[in-house]
Amino acid sequence: MTSCDIPGLKVPRSRFPDPEQDLSQQGSEARLVLAGGCFWCVEAVYLAINGVTRVESGYAGGSAETANYQAVGSGTSGHAEVVDVHYDPSKVSFGELLKVFFSVAHDPTQLNRQGNDRGTQYRSAVFYETDEQKQVTEAYIRQLDAAGVYPEPIVTRLEPLDAFYPAEEYHQNFAARNPYQPYVMAAAAPKVEKLVANYPDRLKPEYVQSDNDQ
Repeated sequence: MTSCDIPGLKVPRSRFPDPEQDLSQQGSEARLVLAGGCFWCVEAVYLAINGVTRVESGYAGGSAETANYQAVGSGTSGHAEVVDVHYDPSKVSFGELLKVFFSVAHDPTQLNRQGNDRGTQYRSAVFYETDEQKQVTEAYIRQLDAAGVYPEPIVTRLEPLDAFYPAEEYHQNFAARNPYQPYVMAAAAPKVEKLVANYPDRLKPEYVQSDNDQ
């Protein structure tokens, strides 16, 4: 696993377009399953967002028999490394979580890789549970491509969520538990820093910087 950024981003993240379509913000809990490279990084980003109640790293896209780190790491299992994001839609919307996914959590123009992490297990994908999730995500990808926020087309795949398989326990909340691990310092921490700098209104209280922190 190695570091990656979004060098082709043409607009500041703070001015990244809001989705023109979104899901209802009724109800007490909803979920969104995302693949954006190493799940340690994506998990760390979403754990910082106000309204997110739980994030679990895992695998999706393959069978139960190959839902383990060794098999997924071979790139032949069909799985992607994913995060299962549970959130309160009255506090943060599906579209707002998509905005973070496309602007901070990963580079959606890289096909079957993130930085030097290569293989289909690192693909960019949204695993949708409903037709509404699929439609909103498709519309947002079209919106971002039309706005030209990246120099290359977005290659994020939309795949039906047949099953989510939790990853091994040592992967859960990995970045927070291992802040000085080299990959975490090089890849996960900078993504969280970008979230904090560009979306301060989306943060849980413990991530909000005071004047003394700046």
